Amino acid sequence: MNKKAKIYIAGHTGLVGSALKRCLENAGYKNLVFRTSSELDLRDQKTTEDFFKKEKPEYVFDAAAKVGGIYANNTYRAEFIYDNLQIQNNIINFSWKYEIKKLLFLGSNCIYPKNCIQPMKEEYLLTGPVEETNEPYAIAKIAGIKMCDSYNRQYKTNFISVIPATLFGPNDNFNPLNSHLVPALIKKFHEAKIKNEKEVVLWGTGTPRREIMYVDDVADVSIFLMEKYSLSNIINAGNGRDMSIKEIAKLIANVVGFEGNMEFDSKKLDGIKQKLLDSTNIHKLGWRPKVNIVDGLKRTYKWYLKNIEKTH
Repeated sequence: MNKKAKIYIAGHTGLVGSALKRCLENAGYKNLVFRTSSELDLRDQKTTEDFFKKEKPEYVFDAAAKVGGIYANNTYRAEFIYDNLQIQNNIINFSWKYEIKKLLFLGSNCIYPKNCIQPMKEEYLLTGPVEETNEPYAIAKIAGIKMCDSYNRQYKTNFISVIPATLFGPNDNFNPLNSHLVPALIKKFHEAKIKNEKEVVLWGTGTPRREIMYVDDVADVSIFLMEKYSLSNIINAGNGRDMSIKEIAKLIANVVGFEGNMEFDSKKLDGIKQKLLDSTNIHKLGWRPKVNIVDGLKRTYKWYLKNIEKTH
């Protein structure tokens, strides 16, 4: 990508989109285009087309999505499938219609089968049913991946899809009902610390394993792929290592400074037992994560403390 190329970041206020904006600006890209959801409702076909017709971006990073943790995914199933399908359908279709040079679609590791062989290779997609609690979101993401592939085959577009590990970082969602693992734990341990509580009770058994990655690394790999990858095949992006939720919780408790006990409520949902990506293909291309997990957690907690009022 030329430093002067017009680049549209869809979802620039979210976890991944804000990291993309930050990393692109730091790399010297100055012609960035973005709109807040109040300025542009990507679910609306006409307004989205009007935007593409007017702005005519050369490159598109599609990081716009309705996201959440187990509770949100399982409770707002209709919104999770409808909103995400509408958003990605409009972005992908109008990227083709207005002849953008290249699009990167951000997938999710929840697209892989519930009982997938570990680590999860790209070719395992659609070899079995996905986890039921986040099925609507996963189905929408799979549809986006297949839409990119279909447009590539029929219209010779250059639309690529990346599947990142479980992400965390600044601008994450810290709402206890809608957040993912890391922000939920940061908030829980922080509030327990300031209240001098002796114990924190966490959902599930603590035994499921997750591969987590700091969000600036997915922004970095997205820019890397935009410059070096042009295949319809999805590509995983992770560090190749996972930890139990209990181990992750201990790291976060140490970063936050909570010194009490942790207990797990086994009556609550655990979700998928393990989510570890096989990132052999991206590593062969020469990319690996740069940010150490503990450093990433420290950066995230620092951001949370500065923005605590906005996260409630």
